[in-house]
Amino acid sequence: MISSMQERQEVLYAAREIAGSGMVIGTWGNVSARSREVQGFVITPSGMDYATLNAEDMVVVDYNRQVLEGRFKPSAETPLHLAVYLARSDVNAIVHVHSPFATAFAVAGMSIPVVLEETAQAIGHEIAVVPYAITGSRRLGEYTVQTLGSEGCAALLANHGVIGCGATVAQALRICYVAEQTAQVALYARMLGSVRDLAPEEVYRLHEGFKNYGQKK
Repeated sequence: MISSMQERQEVLYAAREIAGSGMVIGTWGNVSARSREVQGFVITPSGMDYATLNAEDMVVVDYNRQVLEGRFKPSAETPLHLAVYLARSDVNAIVHVHSPFATAFAVAGMSIPVVLEETAQAIGHEIAVVPYAITGSRRLGEYTVQTLGSEGCAALLANHGVIGCGATVAQALRICYVAEQTAQVALYARMLGSVRDLAPEEVYRLHEGFKNYGQKK
């Protein structure tokens, strides 16, 4: 085995987490992590129940989209993950889910606004909608990279779902949770009458301050 077990285990844990939390149903959704051992990334296999898999079942793909390890086909969304990794050296993990509230915004073609402090802290920008392209296509990857830009960490895939990108799998997973919570609160606020976005300067202040949040070693 040429790839680190750590990435395999992190990817599997996150895949089970998104399935168990209801952010995906069936075998939809996917998770990947950039490999520390090879020039490529570890990604969930295509169309398989995450509860039945183990770490060895994760697939290792290089940056030419060639499978280096794995007995199963990689996720159908491998081109999307590949495009982001090639464009963004700061991204080491990607989580893609179909959580219902965020996906509702994606279907409506509406960005998720920054209405919560945790959205400003963990994400730092409104979550924009990637133009529609069919799942698994190179075009979807290109559109996603354009929408994320050089610093974005979350995006809505039109008529599809949401992705979170991070320095770690845990961070990418947290971004997906925060995106879903923000979408739910924004929708409820709109039902009550109005949605009040945080001012750009407050978003910036909160996002920068969050970089020093918590216990530091």
